Amino acid sequence: MKFLDLSFDDPAFNLACDEALLEAAEAGESGPVLRCWESPSYFVTLGYTNRAAVEANLAACKAQNVPILRRASGGGTVLQGPGCLNYALIYPIQAGQALNVGATNDFVMHKNCRIFSMVTGENIELAGHTDLAIEGRKFSGNAQKRKAGFFLFHGTILLDFDLELVQRLLLPPSKEPDYRARRSHLEFIRNLPISRNDAKAALRHAWHAHRPENEVWPRERTELLVEGKYRHDEWNYKF
Repeated sequence: MKFLDLSFDDPAFNLACDEALLEAAEAGESGPVLRCWESPSYFVTLGYTNRAAVEANLAACKAQNVPILRRASGGGTVLQGPGCLNYALIYPIQAGQALNVGATNDFVMHKNCRIFSMVTGENIELAGHTDLAIEGRKFSGNAQKRKAGFFLFHGTILLDFDLELVQRLLLPPSKEPDYRARRSHLEFIRNLPISRNDAKAALRHAWHAHRPENEVWPRERTELLVEGKYRHDEWNYKF
């Protein structure tokens, strides 16, 4: 599997690149990929079916000039920015246990849970369907998008994130896992005590991902998705 350590200054490019990697794999232009990225600026990303006015504090986001974008996968709304490491796994559906949504969740989340437990020495729990938590407090949320031959499974890993900013910019979620028990964002989320480099190394080890000599990525597909989708209110505020 190829490893890409590829971040963009533009939030739209970061979201579009994940989707472009999936499209490229589906088209036979590339194979399995593990990408890591981190946004240098804050932005809100909605799950595919989320409504901005329900999930985000629109007035607070506007006051702090924090844009709101929609991603192509499901799941809940999250705040992105410095201190929030993201990974995107592009993987063939016909491989092993990855044959449907539930099996894919189990396949990926168990691997990630095991490797972060080993690296941190913490008792890391699988919580909800696609969360990783320590003592009931979430540090990683994940979601997926599927094609016929490949899936995109991506998620966040909170490392040294501004948790109070999450409380200010996001409303209580419209849907929540039972284990959240209506806790506020500050009561529910936490950072993982690990460095960026160690987190990336753990993911690479779990997925046997190796850095290629040339870090080729689907630039044209990414640019087309940015200009045709992620820069438009018709997409970002479609619900």
